[in-house]
Amino acid sequence: MEFARLAHTLEELEQTSSRLTLIELLTELFRSIEQPEEIEQVCYLVQGRVAPLFEALEMGMAEKSVTRSIAMASHSTPEHIAALYTRLGDLGLVAGRVKSEEGSIPSVLSVDDVFLGLKAIAQTAGKGAIEQKSARLTDLLTQVDGVSAKYVVRNLLGNLRLGIGDATVLDALAKARWNDVKKRKLLEGAYNKTSDLGLIGRTIFEHPDEEEAQRAVAALDIQVGKPIHSQLAERLPEASAILAKMGAVVAQYKYDGLRAQIHKDGKLVTIFSRNLEDHSHMFPELIAGTLKQVRAERAILEAEALAYNATSEEFLPLQETTRRRRKHGIEAMAEQLPLKAFVFDIFYKDGVSLLDTPLTERLKVLEETLHPADDTLMLTASHMVSDAHALTLLFDEAISLGLEGLVVKKLESRYEAGARNFTWVKLKRHSERVPCWWGCMIPTGTYSSR
Repeated sequence: MEFARLAHTLEELEQTSSRLTLIELLTELFRSIEQPEEIEQVCYLVQGRVAPLFEALEMGMAEKSVTRSIAMASHSTPEHIAALYTRLGDLGLVAGRVKSEEGSIPSVLSVDDVFLGLKAIAQTAGKGAIEQKSARLTDLLTQVDGVSAKYVVRNLLGNLRLGIGDATVLDALAKARWNDVKKRKLLEGAYNKTSDLGLIGRTIFEHPDEEEAQRAVAALDIQVGKPIHSQLAERLPEASAILAKMGAVVAQYKYDGLRAQIHKDGKLVTIFSRNLEDHSHMFPELIAGTLKQVRAERAILEAEALAYNATSEEFLPLQETTRRRRKHGIEAMAEQLPLKAFVFDIFYKDGVSLLDTPLTERLKVLEETLHPADDTLMLTASHMVSDAHALTLLFDEAISLGLEGLVVKKLESRYEAGARNFTWVKLKRHSERVPCWWGCMIPTGTYSSR
């Protein structure tokens, strides 16, 4: 497919606010692509990426460098481009305007040509990287038309402005492949396990037979190194309502920290945020703790990380913990605000997916897997509760410790990636919680009954 065709479709998408129209335009786009690999690339480009979100692959170009490249590609000056940017407020619009006014005949570039060109910019590193990135962008902009230039620059700056969510793309893929939007549920299940839209798109078009395509995407499972969409909890107002709806449950403390999905692959440890971003470099102590404590060659754990004051032996409030999300000064901040991670679930261990394993069994596997040799990773206390009074006492205990409350889970529930339903329920106080300014001593434990 010519990139110019994709760019003009992106422009149509930008100009509509109707979700049904967005789905139709994307459906037509996917149906017009012949190669599954190109569908994969388009899925990423529509997300404003050249890789899945969880891959830490950034373009690394500042607006000033992009301005210079636009000027060189359009035989203009950086000053003229900067003045246009001041007026238009969008370097993509600037690139589109100056390329259209230039009047040169563009080359015919494929989606693959532009995708690989953008990816090469992202992968350029080391000495002279800024100059090399600028040169690559200039070369790319020199060859494209005005509309294409607009979306090349917007994609590079991470500002595509399409207003298209992942669910819309999944709807369009289902309709393009099977002419059935209801198949979106199948695709959504695979996406929640893999977090990779491009993989989903490529997989369903690699198999000519429709039933084979369904089987292939249904077979996609969790992989170490690819984050899983977190399961979400519903809310109920009180303990009696929870037990009336759920029966006997497992109750765990709800910590007010940073979600950390920990992937261990031999000596490689990757830590993903709730938003599926790779935050491994921010948390060196969690990596060290994982290598020391996790008794498995390959595993995926889910945890909540909290800052810890080693002097007073107290856990700190969320606003302190969030100071650990940074790109610079990581080692100094790790010494000042070390983290402890409360591990509350396990999804995978040494070749076996545990998503369909009942919660009580997963917790036993977790207890066997997490070695108490160090206290960086701490096992979240899990209490089996069958009456409202016991659950209320546990909730009061959590509040007294300065925690948010409890997460209550059905005993035999499987882990439903990306789902929100009543197999998990949050129990939180109704009024605004008093922040734990003085720090909190938070107990840990294993699986127990109340």
